[in-house]
Amino acid sequence: MNIFDFNKMKIEKRNISMITSYDYWSARLLSETEVDCLLVGDSLAMVMHGFPTTLSATIEMMELHTAAVARGAPEKWIVSDMPFLSVNRGLTFAMDCVDRLMKAGAHSVKIEGLRGHEEIIEKIIAAGVPVMGHLGLTPQSIHLLGGNRVQGKDDKTSLQLSSDAKRLEDLGCFALVLECVPRAVAAQLAKELVVPVIGIGAGDAVDGQVLVLQDLLGLSGQFKPKFLRRFAQGETWFKEATQRFHKEVLEKTFPSTNESYT
Repeated sequence: MNIFDFNKMKIEKRNISMITSYDYWSARLLSETEVDCLLVGDSLAMVMHGFPTTLSATIEMMELHTAAVARGAPEKWIVSDMPFLSVNRGLTFAMDCVDRLMKAGAHSVKIEGLRGHEEIIEKIIAAGVPVMGHLGLTPQSIHLLGGNRVQGKDDKTSLQLSSDAKRLEDLGCFALVLECVPRAVAAQLAKELVVPVIGIGAGDAVDGQVLVLQDLLGLSGQFKPKFLRRFAQGETWFKEATQRFHKEVLEKTFPSTNESYT
């Protein structure tokens, strides 16, 4: 997949599938599927490192995980998140972060929000790096938003979403993630924009969907927002398999003679 395929898929009304990947083993498995692209999201701070929000993701963390994913899925299109404040600390710092992510193996970067980022987005794209936008619920602004709340629920905020989305498109973003907005608002945005809109909690009338791998596999405990569909019961499988290992070790039925060297 390359950057032109995103627009082509929207024109052909073929939805885009994107899944998060944070490490080599999951990327290797995903590389053998038909999933279109992988997102090394700053959600890795929560999923992989146990922090309460995405704010703890650092550029070092993002760089390390991006490199692991790139080694596991060299043929997939990889999007890496620019971490918290990386685009707010000046052009030099922002471009250094982009440089590190691209050299780690990303094909593009994702930036949350618009306000205060316009010049940076322009500079990154002018440097030859594709940028994916992200509007709606932007987790890096969780404290300003008052928590994980649906965005664009009234006329004022939905109009602002539309304005921001068009501006991101005008700046040159090749796609947009739209998180936790009403279905009707997301559908209208998808119609208005030339670039594809990839939803998470944005209904079915957009141009694609993204989910966290651990969420869709049922590996995220009690976390189950309205938009999440679990495609497997991973926690049950994991616990049953490890408990069976424990039991067979105690019973001395593992390893068998055939599993031992002679």
